[in-house]
Amino acid sequence: MNGWTGTLLRVDLTRGVITREALDMKAAHDFVGARGLGTKYFCDEVDPKVDPLGPDNKLIFMTGPLTGTSATCGGRYEVVAKAPLTGTIGASNSGGHFGPELKYAGYDGIIFEGASDKPVYLYVNDDTVELRDAADLWGLTVYETTDRLEKTCGEVRVACIGPTGERGCLYSCVMNDRHRAAGRGGMGAVMGSKKLKAIVVRGSGSVQTARPEAFFAAMRDARAKLAAHPVTGTGLGALGTQVLVNIINESGALPTRNWRDGSVFPQADETSGETLAKTYLVKNKGCFGCSIACGRITRVPDGPFKSFGEGPEYEAGWSYGADCGVTDLAAIVRANHLCNEYGMDPITLGSTIACAMELYEIGALPESEIGFPLRFGDAKAMVDLTEAVGKGEGFGNELAQGSYRLAEKHGHPELSMSVKKQEMPAYDGRAMQGMALEYATSNRGGCHVRGYMTSPEVLGIPVKTDPLVTEGKAGLLKTFQDLTALVDSVGICLFTTFAIGLEDVAAQYRAAVGSDESDADILLKGERVWNLEKKFNIAAGVEKDTLPPRLLREKLPSGPAAGKVAELHAMLGEYYQVRGWDADGVPTPEKDRELGLA
Repeated sequence: MNGWTGTLLRVDLTRGVITREALDMKAAHDFVGARGLGTKYFCDEVDPKVDPLGPDNKLIFMTGPLTGTSATCGGRYEVVAKAPLTGTIGASNSGGHFGPELKYAGYDGIIFEGASDKPVYLYVNDDTVELRDAADLWGLTVYETTDRLEKTCGEVRVACIGPTGERGCLYSCVMNDRHRAAGRGGMGAVMGSKKLKAIVVRGSGSVQTARPEAFFAAMRDARAKLAAHPVTGTGLGALGTQVLVNIINESGALPTRNWRDGSVFPQADETSGETLAKTYLVKNKGCFGCSIACGRITRVPDGPFKSFGEGPEYEAGWSYGADCGVTDLAAIVRANHLCNEYGMDPITLGSTIACAMELYEIGALPESEIGFPLRFGDAKAMVDLTEAVGKGEGFGNELAQGSYRLAEKHGHPELSMSVKKQEMPAYDGRAMQGMALEYATSNRGGCHVRGYMTSPEVLGIPVKTDPLVTEGKAGLLKTFQDLTALVDSVGICLFTTFAIGLEDVAAQYRAAVGSDESDADILLKGERVWNLEKKFNIAAGVEKDTLPPRLLREKLPSGPAAGKVAELHAMLGEYYQVRGWDADGVPTPEKDRELGLA
């Protein structure tokens, strides 16, 4: 089949039964793949009120029609479940080589149901698919698990969880290829609740396209644009996403010390991509089919934070850096390596530690509960707590619940810098009004990659907009959110959109699957995905679209945005209007009919 294998695996973990079924091609047409198609299957089969850590929550791994092709950066896949951290629809995207390998084995996706009564892993080698005992893997780190399975199974690709997923850490990740992560919302905890330690895949097939010549031309044009663009052709390869540290700081949008002390960090350059390149960078690295190579292989050669691994990305570097008031880059690198090793989301964990630091400094969190003093800027304490979460020791078990539950327990829920219980990343919505709206409306809680408004507001891509104004941000954000849903669904990397747009994505999609749809019709698929996610969240009882009180009430003290708060009230009504939703943010029957969701 063109762009697809046409086959899904369904794994009943309770009974230990594996079946094959034909891919629903109408659903694939309407919801594209990966994020969209995984969400469609999930919403059709799972009660929105399901317990995220109960056996009735399903866990879906889904590829897109461009995954495993020669499309630019076509290595992405999606993990879909109800998210333990937020209670929202959880769709988490990852790169590396796992997704393409699953396609080469002959499967577009895997649906896991129920829960095993003992640790297991799924072994997939073309037509050979079986559940195997994982008792000897339970308790191992991501690296140890991957090493053991590669030794046992040969040349395979591995997706797995670390000990944090086994214990139900609410922001544990599904890790693949050791360092790539389906990172937000707690997909690893869902996997752990099912006693599913890993998925091992080897495939010998390939992915066919409907119009090979047209596909090659579209792919070639897209790759040329990526090579020519300063962000994708030079910046990300040379400095990784940490290149943003100084850029965002100079924009006055780098949240500092749990967002308490404004969004200008005087020592930002000490944690920047430029400094990382001079100190601990070994080399860069790309995912499958990637010409950008933004990944960082890093080594701290000696000292108390000696370590080797990958990262940090910008958001992780911020959460462990400016957000915790830490300037020691070696400590930041070490903390990120620990997150990869134990399978934890560094955005949430770093932010939760920052929240704990503020709680301690105001006297709401006693030293006796932590085990030592915890002040902003304490690099050692930050790394020690990261390791404590990874190992499930002491106060680490409380931090494993995320900042929302931590702050609520200690009487200050307002100090959790989260939306829908998920921590916001490294862009202050008071200095970037479009990003404020994105955080509030994101279907998976505080998130920057559901509509990356940094592109127009800071980087000037595709056009420069004033980050401090609210006018026009609602319509622009809707377009970004719909396009992002499409990009996540076809199976290519979001970073490509720094250089290519809808026409380039649509051209590759059309040629791969044999479609004659217009660009507008293809973008409508992204809007359909967004609205389906919203409808699930409403049915699940997810809280309204809003922001932490700090962003709405506390003015930035300095920088280009001094005196500003997030003017959500000025944008939210217009956003609902341009989406065709009612005043409460509920999709109207007319919009449902337009999108085929009625």
